[in-house]
Amino acid sequence: MHQRILGAALVLAVMCLPAGASDQWAPVKEISLELRPGSPLDFSSILPNAPIDDDHRLVAGKEGRLAYAKAPDTPVRMLCASLAWSPASGGFPDHEGADRYARQLAMHGYNIARLHFVDASLMFGRNRDFDFDPETLDRIQYLLAALKRNGIHWIIDGLSSPRGAYGGFDDRWDTGGDVKLMLHLDDRTFEHWRRLQQAILGRVNPYTGEAPIHDEALALVILANENGLEFEAVVHDRPGRAPYDERLAQPFNLWLKRRYGTTANLTKAWGALDAGEELETGEIRLPLDRYNDSPRLRDLQAFFVETERASTARMSKVLRDLGYKGLISNYNNWPTIQTALSRRDLPAVTMNTYYDWVGGYAPGSELLQTSSIADGVNYIRMIAASRWLGKPFVVSEYDHLFWNRYRYEAGLAMPAYAALQGWDALCRHGHGPIALAYGEPFPHKRAMLPYAIALDPVARAGETLAALLYRRGDVATSDVTIPFSVRGEEDLTDDMQAREPESLTDLALVGRIGLGRAERLGDAIAVAQPRRDGSDNVLALLRASGTVMPDNGTTVDAGIYQSSTGEILLDRFAGQLRVATPATEAMAFASLREPVDLGVLRVERADGNGLVALSGLDPPATLSDSRRFLLIFATDAQNTDMTFRDSEEKVIESFGRLPVVIRRGYVDLSLSRTAARWRISPVGLDGTVHPSVADGVGAVAFRLSNDAPSGPTTYFLLELE
Repeated sequence: MHQRILGAALVLAVMCLPAGASDQWAPVKEISLELRPGSPLDFSSILPNAPIDDDHRLVAGKEGRLAYAKAPDTPVRMLCASLAWSPASGGFPDHEGADRYARQLAMHGYNIARLHFVDASLMFGRNRDFDFDPETLDRIQYLLAALKRNGIHWIIDGLSSPRGAYGGFDDRWDTGGDVKLMLHLDDRTFEHWRRLQQAILGRVNPYTGEAPIHDEALALVILANENGLEFEAVVHDRPGRAPYDERLAQPFNLWLKRRYGTTANLTKAWGALDAGEELETGEIRLPLDRYNDSPRLRDLQAFFVETERASTARMSKVLRDLGYKGLISNYNNWPTIQTALSRRDLPAVTMNTYYDWVGGYAPGSELLQTSSIADGVNYIRMIAASRWLGKPFVVSEYDHLFWNRYRYEAGLAMPAYAALQGWDALCRHGHGPIALAYGEPFPHKRAMLPYAIALDPVARAGETLAALLYRRGDVATSDVTIPFSVRGEEDLTDDMQAREPESLTDLALVGRIGLGRAERLGDAIAVAQPRRDGSDNVLALLRASGTVMPDNGTTVDAGIYQSSTGEILLDRFAGQLRVATPATEAMAFASLREPVDLGVLRVERADGNGLVALSGLDPPATLSDSRRFLLIFATDAQNTDMTFRDSEEKVIESFGRLPVVIRRGYVDLSLSRTAARWRISPVGLDGTVHPSVADGVGAVAFRLSNDAPSGPTTYFLLELE
């Protein structure tokens, strides 16, 4: 920036550098978080939701992309609101609250919602099986109708809680209970699950006039959340306990008997057996260590695949017999080779993924406090490699968790790469994606917590950006597809935890990747089995064929990856992710050592790490033509009086209390455009446009501070005349 322009920008600055640690954070002033209609954050006009009718049922359209029934050749992107309420987070709202909430979701740009732990909410405090709380049932039914009236489709879990609808339990949101395991093994548990589908999905909703299972709004049923056999074993693993439940032993022995017939044949396949093990008497033991690779573990994986596929077929038949015509998925986490084979025949694939996962809220809970860009957003890449090409792909849960100070990265990385991959729905997981106000009288609403994105200004800024990058379609889908060849069971190894190698999943930063049946790939450039080549070798073939352009800037050794579209650039070692499209330019950065020119937007300088984005708001919303722009600037946010056990803020001592405080920061920006007059106005977290804090004529250059006179914020309106 020229010295004269920078000097003018400094005069317009709202704040100076923080004086010290005590001045680093500014408290949020908003109480109401309901967006004002017509505000720059109200996306209901630029992202209108179509009425949900038979024409607007969601189906698997061309090339397996989600589409409306009336236009199966036109893919639609679904931005998902994760509704995982519990009594601790307020539960399902009353009718008036549901109307307000559903309308707000539509204003924020959501067009699908995932209802999670419905079974737990219905059975909270109930002592008899299937004795649903009548008020909660009524609220759920009304909410479904309110969502539908606002053009918001539904994703519903057939089972979320490991307690199912059994009465007399007070740990329905915890890992106690064995319904998910026994659903694979026990007919009585399966009948319990069947009855649960009839009681929830098959019950007529008085507010819509039909059962959810017949409703056009129900787009996808996840048969049971995170119910893979290996994952269930890991969840229940405890010191001193065998890694696998003994109830698996008999069916595993029967499976081995069918496969090998005799102990002698099994010994040829495995090598020497342990003392006392005989196949004829059903005495073959389960593995004693899931991390000690062995032929025993390889066959246990094959057994899991066969069992899980049979369970999916059986559960799917229940829904089809009830008249369900929509999409079905299962096994929505754990991106291993084994689970990929279990997902092979599903109509749709769903996956959960997290960066810097946190297991609880208790003092002493710990995270890594690292950047996802530094590892090449591996949490995104590993689920990209779990997708089966030609099927709808839904991210049913993701988050870069609070209190990680780099979580602003998720608001750029996930929607940008989801769009590049051509994924079909994107759900950032939380109690709920929005809140109507700060200060609700519930335990999980008294402070920001992990999985509570509604109260987090940083996560909320990311969801706002996702509505533009992903749902609006600002980031294009790659026309380069790189299949990962899959043969079948022969791809299993002795390693129970084996997954696609990171040295190959980085191809997801360049083009679309996913699994494909080996016999259908023909002459396509693909990642072959067995996995020997690195991504450099595959990229060389793509460049030689002209599939990836010669000027593509990807240099694996330098940690630089450019998408085939040219719109996304990830620089691992600089800690930067850049997105430059006709409608949005954005950058997430751990550091900014020199100015970065994104095209229209130039990022000159910043006083710390963060996210900055510029998006056009006026049709056709291009940065070169718009006169109104939404500026997003996100740094970090914490709770008042939040404390840690260590100086690096990895280990939580106390989450503190409201109000939320935002880390003060600034960024120096300039645009390649000029204007007769321009001005910048802070936009509150509720969408209120406050008096301008900077204006000028001609060249557009300014210092953007997030500590405005109206209070700290992550949003600004830039207007050019």
